[in-house]
Amino acid sequence: MPRPGRRGAMALGAGLLVGGALPARAITRADVKPPGFPLERGAKLRVLRPAKYIDPDEAIFNANTRRFTEQTGIEVRVDYVNWPDMPVQVAVATNTGQGADVLIGFSADPHLYADKLLEVTDLADYLGAKYGGWYELAETYGRRWKSKSWLGLPMGGTTGPVVYRKSWVKEAGFDGIPNDLGEFLKLCQGLKRIGHPCGFALSHAPGDAPGYANWLLWSHGASLVDEDGKVTLDSPATARALDYAKAMQETMVAGTMAWNGVSNNRAFISGEIGLTQNGVSVYYSLKTAADAAQNAIAADTDHAEMPYGAAKKAPETALTLCAMVPKYTKVPNAAKEYIRFMMEAEQYDPWLTGCLGYWSQPLKAYAQSAVWAFDPKLKVYSDAMDTPFYEGYRGPITPAAGAVGENWVVVDMFARVVTGQQSPAESMREAQRAARRWYKT
Repeated sequence: MPRPGRRGAMALGAGLLVGGALPARAITRADVKPPGFPLERGAKLRVLRPAKYIDPDEAIFNANTRRFTEQTGIEVRVDYVNWPDMPVQVAVATNTGQGADVLIGFSADPHLYADKLLEVTDLADYLGAKYGGWYELAETYGRRWKSKSWLGLPMGGTTGPVVYRKSWVKEAGFDGIPNDLGEFLKLCQGLKRIGHPCGFALSHAPGDAPGYANWLLWSHGASLVDEDGKVTLDSPATARALDYAKAMQETMVAGTMAWNGVSNNRAFISGEIGLTQNGVSVYYSLKTAADAAQNAIAADTDHAEMPYGAAKKAPETALTLCAMVPKYTKVPNAAKEYIRFMMEAEQYDPWLTGCLGYWSQPLKAYAQSAVWAFDPKLKVYSDAMDTPFYEGYRGPITPAAGAVGENWVVVDMFARVVTGQQSPAESMREAQRAARRWYKT
């Protein structure tokens, strides 16, 4: 995704901070005391985390880290890694027993390396009690499956709702984004009719294609597996999702099957499409651009939840940052104290607000943050982690679920149907067999 211009993004972030970061006393319980983590003598910390997507993310994270050093005397080195390389870096560190003392990986990582991590239940219980409790997705990714033990500390999540041009949606006959799947299809048909089609990837576009494929699946009541981990792709619900995907494909701009990770952003910014699914970055790229024409597109841009269909909540999940403490670290207390410090209101809220809605909070109290009132168009992102949906839904989070995603099993199931390569029944059976191979290994 394209990044907002540095000056514009930093100015917006600074404006939010000047406007008043959330006062800690407004959201915390004064009677909740932090667990004592006696700091190791001479401790130094190395932190590994994904690189920024917007400039304030890294700038404020570094400022908070310097404050930690000033208060504790502990020297901290933060290494930023490109997103595609982050899973490899976490795997290498945990499997070799060498590397950073704090690993801030993605989503399912705490479950994939559970036996290589120290539990952080004391820290999670303290933060949950102080800041109004954890959202459902944070608990799903942070805790052992169906237990109260925490393996990682979710720090924030980014999601992909509908991003659309208001004037074109209105021209297509709708005042906003309908929550009904049939009406949503009619909207997309209307957008194509007026020359401003939608665009969703079913290619191997990281993030975008899995987000759309999972929405198709979940909005029709289907899932990869059941609660016991049994593969359930070959089902009537999946068949309905495949039929719907085929109808949706007919409404789209040409070329989506060849899209990469930035294609939908470029198509939206250029005016080639009027509706897609994306994070907040495309909106702020437009809003903070030096070009007045792009600012005008930002004014005409809005966001909404993806239609629910058979789901009770928006069938979206969030790519989640999860902080972990590996067993090999020689300074576990310093590592836990660093995570605690970064999650406290004095540090966390400036980071949350400065990131302009890109990351959404895992702790419920931070829903009161100034960032969500700063721009009404950001509100839809505030609930990113208030969701039951996750990669591998509805079963245990295992390496098998990750392998299915990495091998594009669900995405390719839809792609084969919308391109006419296979019938829904044939594609379902092939996906069922492919997923079972991973769940048996």
